Amino acid sequence: MYRLMVADVDSPSYFVATAAVKLGFFKKEGVDIEFVPEYGAKHGPEQLRDGAIHFFGGPAFAATRAFPAWKGAKLLCALAQHSYWFMGVRKDIEIARGDVKALKGLRISSSFAFPRTALRHMLVEAGLDMDHDEVRILQSLPVEAEWHSRDGVKAIQENYADGFWGNGMRLALAEKAGLAKVHLDLRRGDGPPGARSYNFASLTTTDALIEKEPEVAAAAVRAIVATQKALQADPSLAKKVGDELFPGDEADLMPTLVSRDAPFYDATITPEAVDGLNTFAMANGLIEQPLAYEQIVRFSPHWKG
Repeated sequence: MYRLMVADVDSPSYFVATAAVKLGFFKKEGVDIEFVPEYGAKHGPEQLRDGAIHFFGGPAFAATRAFPAWKGAKLLCALAQHSYWFMGVRKDIEIARGDVKALKGLRISSSFAFPRTALRHMLVEAGLDMDHDEVRILQSLPVEAEWHSRDGVKAIQENYADGFWGNGMRLALAEKAGLAKVHLDLRRGDGPPGARSYNFASLTTTDALIEKEPEVAAAAVRAIVATQKALQADPSLAKKVGDELFPGDEADLMPTLVSRDAPFYDATITPEAVDGLNTFAMANGLIEQPLAYEQIVRFSPHWKG
């Protein structure tokens, strides 16, 4: 039995990996696999390194936390293209969408290390001085169980923050509650130049699995590609997965979020994507020098199905 974990259980960013298990696409490829419903941002890369899981769906740069310079791990495929982070701000704040410098003096809530690293990097690249411009990045408030996407709503409801940073479910929940509006959507061009290339959602495994069981690694890629195509054709399939795993309001939102992201469902990892990843990882001390494409990615002929 193989095991798969994602960085954030109820995030649309990694949902393709979750759906690949829950909709049976791994099984169709002959891979007996279990979905691990834990918050993988806490310890997913470490569990991959230690053999507790076999696949990790998360930020492309996340493996560096447990596999320095990607030694011992590879990206098998993209779950979707480009950076997937959003910023929502309180609905009553007068601010022009996309104006990063207008965030001066605001409090922005963000959960855990992966997204906070990207948020700080984006703000600095946009020309903000984190000391003098008084942009405060706050650790998000605790929420029930694994539903960390709810921390954006909580931050604004409790006047803990003026905005939040994270996945699309955070924004959708806050918009639905009438509390927030979108300020930044990196995937669709908001933020400083190059921001959409900081990162992408990927499926990572170990070099050991690739070497010992190459057919399983290839089957995993085919399962992801089949899931991407199925969700593109019928986003309502997301509700079936959501009903099993998520709170009801999040399950109801997931088909809409999948439909919005479906144009970016492409398993290909391009050299340009790796260039952006190298630039981001070096700037944030995750690697010391640029790495060759082959050091990060396991090329697959199955990316296009």
